[in-house]
Amino acid sequence: MSPTAISTVVANGTNGQNPKLEFESYYNVINNDLTNTARTRHNINPATTEPNPEVPVSTQEDVNKAVAAARAAFKPWSNTTLEERGEKLVAYADAIEGYKHEFAKLLTAEQGKPLAQSYQEIGMATTWLRAFSTMTIPDETIEDTEERRIVLRYTPLGIVAGLIPWNFPILLAVGKIAPAVITANTLILKPSPFAPYCNLKLAELGTHFFPPGVLQVLSGEEDLGPMFTTHPDIDKIAFTGSIATGKKVMAAAAPTLKRVTLELGGNDPAIICDDVDVEAIIPKLAILSFLCCSQICMMIKRLYIHENIYPRFLSAFTSHTASLKVGPGTDPDVFIGPVQNKMQFDKVRSMYQHISSEKWTPALGGNVPDANPEGKGYFLEPTIIDNPPDDSAIVTDEPFGPILPCLKWKDEDEVIARANEGKWGLGASVWSKDIERAERMARRLEAGSVW
Repeated sequence: MSPTAISTVVANGTNGQNPKLEFESYYNVINNDLTNTARTRHNINPATTEPNPEVPVSTQEDVNKAVAAARAAFKPWSNTTLEERGEKLVAYADAIEGYKHEFAKLLTAEQGKPLAQSYQEIGMATTWLRAFSTMTIPDETIEDTEERRIVLRYTPLGIVAGLIPWNFPILLAVGKIAPAVITANTLILKPSPFAPYCNLKLAELGTHFFPPGVLQVLSGEEDLGPMFTTHPDIDKIAFTGSIATGKKVMAAAAPTLKRVTLELGGNDPAIICDDVDVEAIIPKLAILSFLCCSQICMMIKRLYIHENIYPRFLSAFTSHTASLKVGPGTDPDVFIGPVQNKMQFDKVRSMYQHISSEKWTPALGGNVPDANPEGKGYFLEPTIIDNPPDDSAIVTDEPFGPILPCLKWKDEDEVIARANEGKWGLGASVWSKDIERAERMARRLEAGSVW
């Protein structure tokens, strides 16, 4: 079956004023030129397993050309003013917003999330761009005496490579574009091989706003990442993805002493106290557990419920979760779309297989999906496991799919210790009407962000 276009050609976006951008053909962007490669590949729509359009497969030569263009652009770009760069970010945000319908359709076709969530992602991305456009980078005077004056200045690093994951390709690309551009660095995006389409179009649209070499993109396969992390003339790697890949990125960047920012996985605990309004918080907890088919690093992955309310909570939570519609992201009222790719589908499916082998008790769902979903899409029914052992894989590992353990707790010290168990520490939350109690517990949680 031949790949088909994801969207229709549009001449001027949805507001009639944007630069021309079509959504049928996909190219690398090197030095503001749209380039192709000798070999191409395509991804599939995870809701249908139908092929999406062809995209480039970049080589070391392409990387070297992009790095050379970024290096040439760096000095003049670093001499622009903060105000000039901020204005470009705002104009870029306006242009993305002008194509929001096209980007939303494209995002759903390559990632699988419901259209409503695609629009939310685009809205968050443009908010980030506009927020960074107001960023100030003042000099900080450390000491000012008759003998000396010591000033702390923040200066651009140079060339940044942004390695983007497949779960939020627009938002997390913009999360690297905005800070890199406003701080006068040049940036090369490397999309996930599973979700390259939106990143390619973001950079193509950027050619109308940024000088050549400032924002570029290269699509490729699994071997493309190491070409960036080992390249001697790249100054920083910004990576979002799994812990396993993050370790490889850090190791590969070490010989050239690149600066590295890693945003990795999470197994976030949520602690529910016995004073909560169960009916009021259930819809919020369901969203924070199953949004984007649970493929978010900071989703709730472990739900600890006080034993005094556990039966009532579990009943209400499973009932509400069962009402969430599963299906293709283009269908009305769908909340849970497919898992994004076959590799992740197989990983999450293996967790469903544990239900029987480990004798877990499903309060909802639990059916093992077909191992071969071709033609059907990578769909998994939301599943809730009733109080599994703390050492079970559903508790100790990050599923990154719509399967969630609910666990009982009685004592604060005990639940804090259990929540802090393991190698993860990205996020956590405490739910209580008693703010003092919630803050006391939150301060003891070992996580980068606690709500």
